[in-house]
Amino acid sequence: MSATTDVTDTAANVGKAGDTDTGRGLGLGRFRELSLVPAILVLGLIGFIVSPAFLTSDNLIGVAQQSTELSLLVLATALILIAGRMDLSLESTIGVAPVIAVWLVLPTHGARFTGLGLLPEWTAVPLCLLVGVVIGAVNGFLILKLRLNGFIVTLGMLTMLRGLQIAISEGQSIVELPSSFTYLGKASWLGMPAAIWICVTLFAAGGSALAWLRHGRALYAIGGNAEAARTAGIKVDRIVWTVLILGSLLAAFAGILYSGHYGSISATQGSGWIFQVFAATVIGGVSLNGGKGSVFGALTGVLTLQLVVNVMTLAGVPALWNQFLNGAIIIVALVISRFASGEKQE
Repeated sequence: MSATTDVTDTAANVGKAGDTDTGRGLGLGRFRELSLVPAILVLGLIGFIVSPAFLTSDNLIGVAQQSTELSLLVLATALILIAGRMDLSLESTIGVAPVIAVWLVLPTHGARFTGLGLLPEWTAVPLCLLVGVVIGAVNGFLILKLRLNGFIVTLGMLTMLRGLQIAISEGQSIVELPSSFTYLGKASWLGMPAAIWICVTLFAAGGSALAWLRHGRALYAIGGNAEAARTAGIKVDRIVWTVLILGSLLAAFAGILYSGHYGSISATQGSGWIFQVFAATVIGGVSLNGGKGSVFGALTGVLTLQLVVNVMTLAGVPALWNQFLNGAIIIVALVISRFASGEKQE
């Protein structure tokens, strides 16, 4: 084992020291990452009782398909939260990155939405991903180099990018999308939407990185105790910056899948998603304080929210109640997280 791995593991142990406050807190903290599995099974039973159509392959695949874009934002948020940071601008990135990419490649005339026509249409996907990388890099520069408050920076970025999205799209939906941009959102591989396979692959990669890669394990150390991690030799700023870029890249990719799935880009695409993202991430066991959680837990959080919405829809409950339910789930999850972590009130 290398010396670098040794210091990473040492820092990780320091970062997780808070988990040993009480034996009970430790046990519950580990269990909460799997605590939603029984809830998912119960929701499945309720769904079957409400409507036999719930357990049909079409319905379950539909739920999974509708979960893919949100899942990628949750994956990005989970990685960033584990590192002890927060990025609110992911909500806007899922909309503004596709808008900018399409704006640069669509022709200047002959379409409902006129673009600049500067680049060939096949470059739309790489451009969208590049926009995501740039947004994450700018966030990292402002937070890590200028030492600005991360919450305020990403809140300001969210607002600015939302305004840019509306301005470029002129407040209208863009429906003439390049074929390369819609392929992944509409294609099917081995009988299932390609987006589902992609999502599963990315979550598996993220979970493997956190479990086995040196820099993945370092995220827990940084989120648990950044100063201890820095003292142990971990390049904290470089890793956090990379995670912020990766998060924005995932959000931009989610924008590609979402736009391709629905065949258009709305002027308000992504608006309000941050509430669902944090709801899914928190109930999945990822701590807002950093250093705790897993991508598997975050994935179960997404599935729980989507199954709740699906069951409510089959039961005939108006969709107007969804936002109330998401907020209630966040509050309940925070209360459970508080007791499960074994933390004490100051």
